[in-house]
This record gives sequence, C-alpha cells and structure tokens, in this order.
Amino acid sequence: MHSIPMISHSIAISKFPHPFSSSYSSSLPHTLSFTINGGGGPFLSYPLQKSPSFLISAPKIQSLRVLAAASVPEAKSDEPIKPAGLIQTLQLGAMFGTWYLLNIYFNIYNKQVLKVYPFPATVTAFQFGFASLMINLIWSLNLHPRPNITRSQLVAILPLVVAHTMGNLLTNISLGKVAVSFTHTIKAMEPFFTVLLSSLFLGEMPNFVVVSSLVPIVGGVALASMTELSFNWIGFATAMASNLTNQSRNVLSKKLMVNEEETLDNINLYSLITIISFFLLVPFTIFLEGFKFTPSYLQSAACQGLNVRELCVRSVLAAFCFHAYQQVSYGILQMVSPVSHSVGNCVKRVVVIVSSVIFFQIPLAPLNMLGTGVALVGVFLYSRAKQIKPKPHTKAA
Repeated sequence: MHSIPMISHSIAISKFPHPFSSSYSSSLPHTLSFTINGGGGPFLSYPLQKSPSFLISAPKIQSLRVLAAASVPEAKSDEPIKPAGLIQTLQLGAMFGTWYLLNIYFNIYNKQVLKVYPFPATVTAFQFGFASLMINLIWSLNLHPRPNITRSQLVAILPLVVAHTMGNLLTNISLGKVAVSFTHTIKAMEPFFTVLLSSLFLGEMPNFVVVSSLVPIVGGVALASMTELSFNWIGFATAMASNLTNQSRNVLSKKLMVNEEETLDNINLYSLITIISFFLLVPFTIFLEGFKFTPSYLQSAACQGLNVRELCVRSVLAAFCFHAYQQVSYGILQMVSPVSHSVGNCVKRVVVIVSSVIFFQIPLAPLNMLGTGVALVGVFLYSRAKQIKPKPHTKAA
C-alpha cells in the first residue's frame, strides 16, 4: 500500500490579531493599507481604518481602493511600527515562528498528498472549499459581518479571482511534478515579472538599483534549474507560469480597481475572492480530472493500495495550514512595516526550502545550492531596492 509518512510534530496555533491586517503609511496617518495574498504572495492593497482584532470588522470607509502590490509588499514608510513592550515583542516573534511553521507544514502535507494523489486541480479546489467553509462558519456565528456585494464590486474583482485561481492551481501542478525546494526557487522570480509587466502595461520604469537586483535573481534561478536533479519541464513551466499569473493579477488590480465607491473590508474581500475561486475552479476540475474525490473512486483507489484515511487527514491539514498561514501573515503585516515583512517573507522561503530538503531528503548538487542561495539574496536586495525613493529635483534659483 502507498503510505504517506507521518509527521511527529504538532502545530501550535495561538490567537492572533487581525489576519488580513494593515501596514502603516507615513503619508496617511489615519489609514491602513492591507495586502492580500493567495499562494504566491500579496497582491491587493486596500486603504481602510485600523481594526484592532481579527474578528472585528473595520469601520466603513469612503471608498474602495484596491491597488496592486508586488509579491514583496512595497513600503509606504521605512520605519516599522515597533511593538510597545516585551509582551508585544514576544508576540511578534511567536507570530513569525507560527507563520514559518504553518508554511513548512503546508508544503510538506501538500507534497505528500500530491505524490500519492496526482490531481492538482482537485487538491486546489478542496483547499479553496475548506477555506470557504471556515469563512462561512465565521459569518454564521456573527464573528464578522457578512458583506452585501454589489454588481460593480463583483465585476471589479472577477479578473483578480481568475488570476488568483490560476496562480494557486499552477503552483500545485508544479509541486506535484518537482521538488518543493525547486518550485520555491523558481517562484523567487516573481520580482522579475513584477518589473516587466509594470513597465509594459503601467509605464512604471524601474531605476538602476531595482534592475541590478534582478540580475542575481535571474542568474540564481537559471543556475539552480540547470543543476536540479528533479528537473521536469512541466514543473518548471507551471511554476514560472504561476509567477506570470500572480504578477498579472497585480497589474489588473491596478488598472481595474482604482476608485470603486463601495465599502468592503479586507477580511471580506479576501473571503469573497476565496469563495468565488472555489466555484470557478470546481467545474474546471471536473472537466479536467473528473470526479476524483467521490466515495466510490476513493474505495477503488484503496483497493489499489492507496491509504485513503491518511490521504483525507493530510488533505484537511494542508487546507487548514494554507488558510491559516495567510491569516498569520497579515497579522504580522499589521505590526511591522512592509520592508520588515518582505525580509521575513524572504526568510520564510529559505526556511521552507531547507525544511523540505531535510524532510524529503532531497539530494542537492553544490551548484544547485549556490544558485538557490544567489536567487534568494537577489530577492532580498530587490525588496530593499524598492524602498529607495528618488531624490527630488531642486529648481535652480
């Protein structure tokens, strides 16, 4: 029988602040900017008033403004919001640790499932569906107000839903074909696509420092790809396509959702995108893979050696971690600047790569490790380069 190895560790989840929280802006002292991420990184930024807790909705605002952010959030201010006191510092450290732990477990459980159950569309739909159930439970218990979405809001977010759905699906296809470490190395290329698409469609030309930071990213990914022992063209292409899809989503959000005069807080915006993604993906999944999660199919698979009980347990755990790590991520973003968050995100990718190599005992060539390291250093340099503000031109007297 195919058996999925058990993980002896347990996941400790603490209560955290607002899951889709905000980053402070020095130019807008009374507003917060939140960013939403799906699989690959944050992609929506949205001004709203500060919400003190995870399950308490933000007050109504004047307008809905959803702007794109790069996969590494751009800062409005170079100074983070420093926790006031030892308790807040310890809480922030615990949240970073939990964020990394949830990512590690998600990637391990997800890879375990995809190895014995090679249906990435079904797996992705299940993850969206599980998250949708959690969201509806929160609404049903009146822990957060259920939104009344308007037609204009729906039209505005539909392109983002499509990109969000495809980004998560392509990532899972890649994870099913190649090593977790290789998929995350390729996904370090997201800044390159951010700069390229922003230049082509938004006319945002990067400065020399930003362009220079892309060189180690591209070079490192190329070196890692040439020396990757688990290299597979489908896995490579889908991971690269997920980068393109995620950054296209950012450009779409900038072009299509600039000034919708409606009220929609960040929790409900993420919730709606997740739920709509589920309903969008289900018919596509049935068309592409058929009904692969029915009792009759699972019973047939069990007769062929699949451990159905372990598959179901791992699928639920992966879906829970998928939803929970995003909530913790934006809780952290409420407490620190986007610069600190982007650095933490870079460290998170390193942690995921290293943990997956150790857990799955993935053999790595020296040049492969060098390429991965160079690419991750490039991502860090890019996140720092984006914070450099051009010097204002002074008029001659």
